[in-house]
Amino acid sequence: MSVDAVLNQVDADLDNAMNRLMELLRIQSISTDPAYKPEVAKAAEWLVKDLQSIGFKAEIRPTTGHPMVVARHEGAGPHLLFYGHYDVQPVDPLALWNTPPFEPQIEDTAKGKVIRGRGASDDKGQLMTFIEACRAYKAATGTLPGNITIFFEGEEESGSPSLVPFMKDNAAELTADLALICDTGMVSPGVPTIAGSLRGMLKEEFTLKGPRIDLHSGFYGGPALNPLREISKLIASLHDETGRVAVDGFYEGVSEVPAEQLAMWKTCGFDEAAYLGGVGMTKAHGEEGYSTLEQQWSRPTVEINGLWGGYQGAGSKTVIPAEAHCKITCRLVGDMDPVDVRAKLRAHLEARVPQDAEIHWDSSLDGAKAAFMDTSRPEFEKARLALTDEWDREAVITGMGGSIPIAGYFKDILGMDAMLIGFANEDDAIHSPNEKYDVTSFHKGIRSWVRILDRLNG
Repeated sequence: MSVDAVLNQVDADLDNAMNRLMELLRIQSISTDPAYKPEVAKAAEWLVKDLQSIGFKAEIRPTTGHPMVVARHEGAGPHLLFYGHYDVQPVDPLALWNTPPFEPQIEDTAKGKVIRGRGASDDKGQLMTFIEACRAYKAATGTLPGNITIFFEGEEESGSPSLVPFMKDNAAELTADLALICDTGMVSPGVPTIAGSLRGMLKEEFTLKGPRIDLHSGFYGGPALNPLREISKLIASLHDETGRVAVDGFYEGVSEVPAEQLAMWKTCGFDEAAYLGGVGMTKAHGEEGYSTLEQQWSRPTVEINGLWGGYQGAGSKTVIPAEAHCKITCRLVGDMDPVDVRAKLRAHLEARVPQDAEIHWDSSLDGAKAAFMDTSRPEFEKARLALTDEWDREAVITGMGGSIPIAGYFKDILGMDAMLIGFANEDDAIHSPNEKYDVTSFHKGIRSWVRILDRLNG
């Protein structure tokens, strides 16, 4: 049967598909808050029932944390594993939501219709594009499309503590010819995108301790060491005036982007003014000498995510605090080793701790290397052509500034490559109030997976 019949089924069933997504979005599957554990389980149960209804052998797999969902359909063609996550971020600050986060609705905006609600883009709307593509295949052809395993996680937004043990324990079942991940976005609205690389991540947190107790600034202001002042010096020492990280050896393992890759990035449809202007900026503030896309996709960073200490309440309190605190994350590229980067970062800061101060590190935080996809595999070109057909615009293979550890786990634990294709947009406000997913992204995302599955099984 022609793929057009399946695409027609997608179009005819779009309203029902939207209703199913709305039903899933109403489930408050916040994985990081124990109070929502029953809701996370409810979302897993909902997905299992939905997958079973279209012919998958699906079941809930318990872990020491939130459950996994695993579904299987044996068929002809390459074995494809599709990964997504059904848990969502907390909704705080609730007061900034214009509509209740778990009462999803369709809104008309200046850019078109959007689905508004927590998880609409990250990742429920995205994973449902694949399920709906399979549903359309089943309705139009009487069978599911090929040889497919579906693997949904319930802890992605809370650090995935059960993921690696589960993958190791179930490696034989989960290993496929290729993994498909739909937790990414498009480089620009309407530009279909395949991510060819992901930056890695290193997390750090430290406390700078000074006086034995908080001090009265009238008695000790002047002679006392102030941890807030000293921590600001430490933070300022991490970068030079050009935005380059000033930690010795930090750039070991970083390589320049090949000229042909840069040429592709320049014509990928990225709108720098819209990207920066959408968040209130007029210029890129990263490492000088590199374009905005290079800064985002191919350069490592040291970012200060939190900095605090002393009195935080209303009014004034004349105190010199006993300690100050800092949270840092590093985005890693190339062959940068998070263990090596951690050692160099700590050595840099420890060498600059003043007399009468001590630095204490949080030893529980982790790191992951950058991930690179083998874009020379024929599946990437098949998917790129399928996306080009659907969006009527040349699909591009790009880098990605974010970190998705699952892509590296697939390679390291299961020995399989991954292909990352998503339909989110930069303005989807994932992790923020008023999260949304464009109806066009949802509709054409379903149609895109239909075309991709057709090409991969052809």
